Amino acid sequence: MPTYEYECLKCGLIFEEFQRISEPPLTKCKNANCNGKVRRLFSPGAGFLFKGSGFYITDYRSDSYKKKQKTETTTSSSDSSKSSKTDIKTSSKTTESK
Repeated sequence: MPTYEYECLKCGLIFEEFQRISEPPLTKCKNANCNGKVRRLFSPGAGFLFKGSGFYITDYRSDSYKKKQKTETTTSSSDSSKSSKTDIKTSSKTTESK
């Protein structure tokens, strides 16, 4: 059910009311001492509320895309481990020559 905001034109009280869309807008203030006329305020609402583990663009990727991504990740990680071993050998040779 949507939440509507109302403002009393007499006392200035702003309050929220849960109502069905099909219900007519309220006409009287909720403040027992006031009983003035109210108007419904424009409010953008709360928007979407996502529940669950998460909603990402990658959640709905095709199987072929996921396989390609996986092979690229494993290839790049093995390349980086090779380069780091080469860097270690190079730096140890440099230290020995000094």
